[in-house]
Amino acid sequence: MSLDQVITQPVIETARFDLRPLRMSDQGLIAHHAGDKRVACMTGAIPHPYPPGAAEAYVTRANAPDRTEDIWAIDGQKSDLPELMGVISLKRMDRNQSEIGYWVVPALWNTGLASDAVEALVAANPMRNGTMFASVFQDNTASARVLTKLGFEYIGDAETFCVAREAKVPTWTYIKKLA
Repeated sequence: MSLDQVITQPVIETARFDLRPLRMSDQGLIAHHAGDKRVACMTGAIPHPYPPGAAEAYVTRANAPDRTEDIWAIDGQKSDLPELMGVISLKRMDRNQSEIGYWVVPALWNTGLASDAVEALVAANPMRNGTMFASVFQDNTASARVLTKLGFEYIGDAETFCVAREAKVPTWTYIKKLA
């Protein structure tokens, strides 16, 4: 698939939650949770403090027909859980590859939610990728465990700029080859 092709973003169902495309009604919860310094500091792109209008821009970008990244809400309503428990995304890369990213609301850390969401997205493989990559900050060992538990293999160290920390942060990079 070339970078200029956009596929319809599917809903991915699991027993406990659905991964669904973001909707404009998610803005308030995204702003609330992304505005939590604990969340922002574990991502490269979320600023802290979270600026007004950022959630609207994020949802608008996620729904743009020319987007290069598909972003899903982790929606627990089917199990009487919160409507937005986090987000998970796939960023298109060349050569039939994508990069997975995710964050979960702090109240649900260490509940297996991130593992279940990553597992569901990898199993669905909506972009029909041959390879998925992920990177995590080296001080986020919980996210590293999510990836290794699901068969992602460590391929090296790097660093990336963290907007919330206003600094370069060392990362671990992982790869998963898909059938």
